[in-house]
Amino acid sequence: MASHDSGFDPGQAGALSQESTEALLQRLKSGDQRAQAVLVQRYLPQLRAWAHGRLPRSARDLFNTEDLVQDTFLRALMRLKSFVPETDGSFLAYLRQTLLNRIRDLIRKAGRTPGKEVLQDVYADRNPSPVEAAIGKETLESYDKAMATLSGQDQEAIMLRIEMGFSNEAIAQHLGCPSPNAARMTVARALVRLADAMGVSDGRAGR
Repeated sequence: MASHDSGFDPGQAGALSQESTEALLQRLKSGDQRAQAVLVQRYLPQLRAWAHGRLPRSARDLFNTEDLVQDTFLRALMRLKSFVPETDGSFLAYLRQTLLNRIRDLIRKAGRTPGKEVLQDVYADRNPSPVEAAIGKETLESYDKAMATLSGQDQEAIMLRIEMGFSNEAIAQHLGCPSPNAARMTVARALVRLADAMGVSDGRAGR
């Protein structure tokens, strides 16, 4: 993200880059704009990668993915007073849901634009996103609904591993796990809870 577009100076990060997300959010709520710069550095690349995998191809000529992610991120930061983190992972889960809602809204609006093909829902696009193509639209819809029922840390663990392909080493760093193996176990437990929420464990998925 270019500094003239965002207004953020990467050099502002400094020692704050070592602080937890929760501490940075508290700083930002208190008016410390340096914390905002660190949060942008920490989470914007992840959201870019996530959005690229989620945005249907037929919708990409309607709005720029980079602008969409940046605008959604900044809107989320402006609404921080209504966000109460349960863990560091809660913030990424919050951003994920905010961006998912924004994608759905924009696709629906695109369907009402004269001269554009009607897209009834983010899951109904005939030109699927990479994630939809990989796991199927019905499964993706069930997955998203189930993800919304999980804790922020579970959502972050699953998002980093399944949706973004992070290694166990990288996940350990993001989640603050003591080792890659601990991160692997965290992801495994989160996936068990996701499967249960989707009804996979008892054969109810997709029903």
